[in-house]
Amino acid sequence: MIIGVLKETGNENRVAILPAEVVALKKMGIDVWVENNAGERAFASDLAYRTAGARLAERKDVISETEMLLSINPPVKDDITSFKDGQILCSVLNPVVNSNWLEKARLNGLSVLALDLIPRTTRAQSMDILSSMATVSGYKAVLNAASLLPRFFPMFMSAAGTIKPSRVLILGAGVAGLQAIAISRKLGAVVEVFDVRSAVKEEVQSLGGKFIEVVGAKEDIAAGGYAVEQTDEFKRKQQELIQERAIASDVVIATAQIPGMKAPVLLLKETIYSMKPGSVIVDLAASSGGNCELTENGKTVVVNGVNIIGKSDYPSDMPSDASKMFGCNIINLLKIMVDKDAKLILNLQDDIINGTTAVHGKEYISQRVKQLLNLI
Repeated sequence: MIIGVLKETGNENRVAILPAEVVALKKMGIDVWVENNAGERAFASDLAYRTAGARLAERKDVISETEMLLSINPPVKDDITSFKDGQILCSVLNPVVNSNWLEKARLNGLSVLALDLIPRTTRAQSMDILSSMATVSGYKAVLNAASLLPRFFPMFMSAAGTIKPSRVLILGAGVAGLQAIAISRKLGAVVEVFDVRSAVKEEVQSLGGKFIEVVGAKEDIAAGGYAVEQTDEFKRKQQELIQERAIASDVVIATAQIPGMKAPVLLLKETIYSMKPGSVIVDLAASSGGNCELTENGKTVVVNGVNIIGKSDYPSDMPSDASKMFGCNIINLLKIMVDKDAKLILNLQDDIINGTTAVHGKEYISQRVKQLLNLI
């Protein structure tokens, strides 16, 4: 079996596989072709890939000679006509945003594995790319906020008097939110946390955060651990409490998202104008609309002295470790797809592979994709 690694386009600095992971693939009997300069922005040289046993080639040759192609983001649209019928593409898909691309891939007979659709089950934990990248985002978001905040995070006692610790409000206690709690507490801040899922309360408290609970949240076991859409009455209560706590905070880290839907607006314009000048909001949900009403994706705006950072691509700012985590997740997925003779088997009876396969044989496979695209 031959796997190809494509160079990312645009502002993406990560690469799907680093040289160390090439070594792991070679041990599995898999040959690896890497596009020239694919890893340069993740600080992995072509020489390092060659030393690890990969073959370097032009993009067109990597596409034409391999059975499976790996990338962080879906390959550009122009590439689709170069792919072979039955070839497997493996990337983070975001099926709602890239629905047109996915339809073209389906019509061209490609098999697409959407790494962001890997089921969140115990068995699939080691393959969960979303959790890995959310860890990076939660970490970097807090450091970014701390660097902009004109106050200390921890409490200081000095001859000049006592400096009170900063107050951090975290919206959403998923992986990014939990990481943000941990880093904020390590830096000495007082941390409060909102989440509609009562099941995360113990995790929040174990990390030193105070869980702010809104009574009446709707939860759905079938959502696989994700948040679900709430009632209007709950949203009203939630918004009132969030506005109160946000106004008292120095930093707000917003991570709340509902897969396949626009991010819920949790911070209103009126709240921003009531926050302390110098406060910082980091909106990790910016790419799906943002949790803050004034967020602009990919930009930092200042409103009434409050810095609002709309950024969903922090993993690209930390490409070495983010790429390593991404590559390890992929290898763990391949371990259940490749037999002892290094032959790829796309077993759609396996719950992980079925849930991850967006299209195959010119048909939509994943139930999650069908739901998100309103095909059922």
